[in-house]
Amino acid sequence: MRLSYPPRTLLLTGVLLFGAATSLAQTETTPNSSAPGEAIPGTSGVSPFASSVPGKLVPGVVPLSLQDAIDRGLKQNLGLLLSNADIRSARGERWEQLSALLPQVTASPYVAASEVNLAELGFTGLSGISIPPSVGPFSYFDARAAVTQSLLNWKSINAARAASQSLKSAEYNYENARDLVVLAVGYTYLQAIADEARIDTAQAQVDTAQALYDQATNQVTAGTSPDIDSLRANVELQTRQQQLIQAKNNFAIQKLTVARVIGLAPGQEFELTDKAPYQPFEGITVDEALKQAYASRSDYQAAMTDVRAAEFSRKAARAGYLPSLAFNADYGAGGAHPSTATQVSNVRGTLTIPIFQGGSVHGDVLQADARLEQTQERLDNLRAQIDSDVRTALLNLQSSSDQVNVARHNIDLAEETLARSRRRFSAGVTDTVEVVQSQESVASAHELYISSLYSYNFSKISLARAVGVAENSVKEYFKGN
Repeated sequence: MRLSYPPRTLLLTGVLLFGAATSLAQTETTPNSSAPGEAIPGTSGVSPFASSVPGKLVPGVVPLSLQDAIDRGLKQNLGLLLSNADIRSARGERWEQLSALLPQVTASPYVAASEVNLAELGFTGLSGISIPPSVGPFSYFDARAAVTQSLLNWKSINAARAASQSLKSAEYNYENARDLVVLAVGYTYLQAIADEARIDTAQAQVDTAQALYDQATNQVTAGTSPDIDSLRANVELQTRQQQLIQAKNNFAIQKLTVARVIGLAPGQEFELTDKAPYQPFEGITVDEALKQAYASRSDYQAAMTDVRAAEFSRKAARAGYLPSLAFNADYGAGGAHPSTATQVSNVRGTLTIPIFQGGSVHGDVLQADARLEQTQERLDNLRAQIDSDVRTALLNLQSSSDQVNVARHNIDLAEETLARSRRRFSAGVTDTVEVVQSQESVASAHELYISSLYSYNFSKISLARAVGVAENSVKEYFKGN
């Protein structure tokens, strides 16, 4: 049995199949862009560097450059604020350990009046001797100042040294947190710039698709083109409009991410003033970058300080086997009543020799050895990670720079191809299939350029972070934006 279909049904079927094919081709040729609001590179898990403490709402629209965003992030970013609190906590721990080495001065004056029941104490009287049931009342008075000073205690000395190193480590971690804030702000800001550029590109594609649709409709009306050309152009126009809607939504979400990282007030309106143009980067060798990284990376300095702190902690644990010497003295007045008080004093030195402590010192030593081994392994791992970070950043920088140059040339070729296809279509030499395919090539070329330019600029920030000079280098890397 032979089936027949109306011409309109066949026409719509062809349009749908063509639309599916072009969508698939676009999916295969267009690189996946970063999802708006995604996690920040260089941080693991849910990072406090993706959050902030919001500031006050400012009326109107706030102009925001990359440097402005970084400055705000360095004041409001949650990761940096928490790191600053860690410094205060480490400083408190250091004072707590130092207190064991500093003089302890106390004063405890007291006055007491007592009456003692002798029967309660067991004095019930002797034969022939009468003992009263109670004695008193009588009074006591004592007012003196007491001083305690540790003269030699290696455990406390090394514990204080370990706490001092921990404080230095916290300060290095704070400097490292500042570099991470620059990385986080740079990532989100540059991603927002890329999303904004995609809006402009999508709008240009909509305009081009609209012009093609109008041209195809006019030719169909004039009878010089079949209906399928108008339908193809309409499908292309609808596809581009959908992409424009999605691009605007992605940009709006990414702006929310920027606001969260830098601490803008909820609902604060702002506009991005930097557009991150391409600026050539003066090259640096791997050896130079690694040398600078090992000298400048704050997290590496913090890791080395952690090792020294662990070494002092191990010495403190082993010092539990050693004797300690302390000095105690007090001076004041004492007597039955303040009016009759006389001078009193007491001075003594105490040598404490540990003999057996139930294995507690051995346990402390085992734990200290384990912590030292862990910190040393973390330091070795970080040194290797720095090497990987530097090499990766340099490779990405070179690769993305080459991609930017190729993408620029590819845009020119794609736009020239589109112009020729439209002229051929106007002349009736070809149909809208060729024109739509050329338009897809133009869209892909622009997307590749946006992605490569974003990757190039972020690679510069990543390199600055890898060598430990992110905060100072961003101004130089993005000057003139």
